[in-house]
Amino acid sequence: MSNIKLNKIFKTACIASDHAGFKLKEDIKDYLIDNNFSVFDLGPYNDRSVDYPDYAKKLGNRIKLKKSNVGILVCGSGAGMAISANKIKTIRAAVCYNLKSTRLSRQHNNANIIALGARFTKKKLSLKLVETFLKTKFEGGRHLRRVRKI
Repeated sequence: MSNIKLNKIFKTACIASDHAGFKLKEDIKDYLIDNNFSVFDLGPYNDRSVDYPDYAKKLGNRIKLKKSNVGILVCGSGAGMAISANKIKTIRAAVCYNLKSTRLSRQHNNANIIALGARFTKKKLSLKLVETFLKTKFEGGRHLRRVRKI
């Protein structure tokens, strides 16, 4: 993968998971840190069973309060985290599963959280998806009008 030079789009990312996504969260965090990207880990800090809505809320509120620019959530499927995070005003969490869905979530929807499913997305692809998400700019234009309606 290419060296991440993302600071022009996002300054800081936060990351969280549940127990099912813990290992992948750690892999993503290490990858970002190794590429000199600022990442704030909101937990959990081990693979013991936790409730994903608690971590989605913690991360979503951090973005809502502008303490981080973008977020990464990881659970078994990605869906539970995205559903929970999207309950928070200003949050646009997208479950991403391939490069096209990831690019479009940023270009057209201005997603500010990527949600990944650790049980369905292998590490190598997940790292590519995160990199793509962090590098892709919102296109604005006709898409801005639609995003404002959310």
